[in-house]
Amino acid sequence: MPMRQECKHFESRSYPNGDTVRKCNLDLAPEAPWRCPEDCPSFGRRMVDVNWSHGTLVTPATPEEPKSLGEDDSIAALLDSVEDIVNAVGPQMRAEVDDENKKATKKAARRGRLGRVVGKKKKKRKRKK
Repeated sequence: MPMRQECKHFESRSYPNGDTVRKCNLDLAPEAPWRCPEDCPSFGRRMVDVNWSHGTLVTPATPEEPKSLGEDDSIAALLDSVEDIVNAVGPQMRAEVDDENKKATKKAARRGRLGRVVGKKKKKRKRKK
């Protein structure tokens, strides 16, 4: 079955360079962007789009299916392995970004850019009675 664009879990996003991502947000379509499972247990019609008039921002056409689609599991296996690589690198990249942010925050604090000066204490003023 082709990707069901009317499913509430379908997402399509186009980028300025012309690339388009077409996917199932629940990761239930192993042959995305070409096909959804025949009897998907999570299919639900997108209710927000009912009776809307769509302008020029429409989902781009689905790319042509590879000839071997559905005959073997190589496409799903390839996409799964790519996803595993991205998922494995994600935490490391997040840690690097967090580390850079901490260093930048500490550097700004030392320079007094965060509203406090490190190393100097404010003197308390005595109130006159």
